[in-house]
Amino acid sequence: MEPFSIPLETIYLYGLIISGVLTVLYVLFADVFHFHGAGDGGFHFLNPVLIFAFVTVLSASGFLFERLSSLHYLLILGISAGAAFILVTLLNVFVLVPLSSAEESLVYKESDLQGRVGTVITAIPANGFGEVMIDSTSGRIAKPASSFDGDEIPNGTDVLVVQVKNGVLEVTVHHQLESFI
Repeated sequence: MEPFSIPLETIYLYGLIISGVLTVLYVLFADVFHFHGAGDGGFHFLNPVLIFAFVTVLSASGFLFERLSSLHYLLILGISAGAAFILVTLLNVFVLVPLSSAEESLVYKESDLQGRVGTVITAIPANGFGEVMIDSTSGRIAKPASSFDGDEIPNGTDVLVVQVKNGVLEVTVHHQLESFI
């Protein structure tokens, strides 16, 4: 069959090229325009990544079947759509969903730093600013700090974060309780 007097093989090839280019453009520019798709409103299957992947797999398998087999064009379309649906479902379940939940677990809020213990890496003067490093499960966090009590705190001292104001940690010297066991 040749709709618009163009062979189906060519149509599948054009679909593959166009969906491949759109996928690359989406990957490069989605964060620039803050486009998150319709996945936020409950329609997770309308995620642009999934739509582009579906069209790409459909076009690629349709092109290969048209080129390498003598099956009927509707059967080729059905097999290609089924294969694309299965692969896109696997992509969503095993790649996109775990990545979206892992991304959220690495984020921290400044208010989460309250009560944490860190180490002074740049001495904190009495009425000035220094720097504190806090070890975290996702890495180390270095933040500017000032003394909560107004005391000078030297390098290497363990400090307790009392509060966070305007991105600056207010810290005090951390005293360990001694164990007599």
